[in-house]
Amino acid sequence: MSGLRVRERWDVAGGRRVRSLEAGHGGETVVLLPGLGAVGYMKDTLAGCASWARAFLLDVPGFGHRPPRPCPAEVPAIAAVVGAWLETVPEGPVILAGHSSGAQAALRAAAAHPARVRALVLLGPTFPPRQRTLPRAALPFLRTVVRESPSVLSATVPYFLRGGPAAVLRCVRTAQADAPEYLIGKISCPVLVVRGARDRMCPKAWADGLAITAPGGRSVTVPGAHTFPLQHGGMTAALIAEAARAAGP
Repeated sequence: MSGLRVRERWDVAGGRRVRSLEAGHGGETVVLLPGLGAVGYMKDTLAGCASWARAFLLDVPGFGHRPPRPCPAEVPAIAAVVGAWLETVPEGPVILAGHSSGAQAALRAAAAHPARVRALVLLGPTFPPRQRTLPRAALPFLRTVVRESPSVLSATVPYFLRGGPAAVLRCVRTAQADAPEYLIGKISCPVLVVRGARDRMCPKAWADGLAITAPGGRSVTVPGAHTFPLQHGGMTAALIAEAARAAGP
């Protein structure tokens, strides 16, 4: 992100202080939600989006700063705070993109606030029905993590340590309890589902099924494993830009 000006900001939404990183300018507004509160691995995607839009990376549930945090580390609570933020901060409808558990929060926020979301991008949405217990998720996780770049550790572990293992596990369990396949059919805006080719936590059949269920959905497979935005931030930003163009003015 050399040469890019990233601004830290705090906004009050729904009576809670929400931290975000803001970059770029332009007529479009992009909002990014990280998975499991690990803001760091989405910073290159923020930089890519800032080249053509005003872009925000929301620090939810707040693992990027000291307590108090804006919400519990639970997918429904994160979605509620994001919805309140969407109603308060952007001047108009946004392109909303979430990764991993952040994709599930983004989906919930878009369903609850349809007038505030012009296009929805689900990056590596996790936990298809067969992976909704910890034992059943373990093998897909292990098969995926060995395909990740070692740099994923420095981009995620500091956030997990700040959040604490109990909060991280809580976020995982609420993501496993979620059922996005029943909600995505109610989304009125175009939906793009993106998965990494080596991501066993987001199998192709799962991503394709979500895209088919969405009224205006499509699915794309890209290089990489689960945290492909870390290694391919520019590509991820380009896909978000494509979703914005497809949504129209």
